[in-house]
Amino acid sequence: MPRLSKRTFSYDEAISLFPHVRDLTRAAVQQIETLVHTLESRGELETRRQELEEAQERIFRAWAQRVQALGAEVKGPWLVDWDSGDGYYCWRFPEEALAFFHSYEDGFAGRLPIN
Repeated sequence: MPRLSKRTFSYDEAISLFPHVRDLTRAAVQQIETLVHTLESRGELETRRQELEEAQERIFRAWAQRVQALGAEVKGPWLVDWDSGDGYYCWRFPEEALAFFHSYEDGFAGRLPIN
């Protein structure tokens, strides 16, 4: 059964967007890491847990919206797929390249290297 998606990508099209997606992702991850590193103690983490979780969720949602605006699909935290029409080109931070593909049915667990 064919998949309905906003957009399908050739590998070259996905590769051309990849640096932007990687940079957006790296920036969001760094924002979250900065939040955690500003805490002075484990006790402060506990007292500010809800505030931090809400901030992390805002950062994640903003990242996901930016990635989706490019036509890619967010499949989880720092996990992005580009629909090829036959399956997905698949990337997960901190991988340095868009180097995997998986079918619609197999999902992330069925990723195969693109060569």
